[in-house]
Amino acid sequence: MTSAPPEGFTQITDPPGFDAMVGPYYRKQTDDGLVHGFLAEARHINPRGVIHGGMLMTFIDRTLGSLVWQAIDGRACATVSLNTDFLAPARPGDWIECRGQVTRQTRALVFVRGELTAGDRTLMTASGIWKKLGQS
Repeated sequence: MTSAPPEGFTQITDPPGFDAMVGPYYRKQTDDGLVHGFLAEARHINPRGVIHGGMLMTFIDRTLGSLVWQAIDGRACATVSLNTDFLAPARPGDWIECRGQVTRQTRALVFVRGELTAGDRTLMTASGIWKKLGQS
């Protein structure tokens, strides 16, 4: 079981709150953009012994939201819709990564998609819509 993130990842400092409780999360800049990651731990499991789907949804929501936040120059935004497909289980000790991209923007909304992987396994795909707060 890995106890540290892969080379090149730096820890994201989250303010107190939910993300700080379930993290830590990490990120790394690549030629293809930012990659986010976290180490799946025993505290993230469900009763079947695999990583809880809610943890995976939390991670992908947070990561895609940060991509939106960057795309709109740090303005406030909120998840309107997040559709996920679970494809494979994750287990304690897995290093889980998220890659995503903004696919479209309107005056008030941002559309994004992403995927979670552990090694060569795709765990989840997602698509979502974020609202630019303060925009109608």
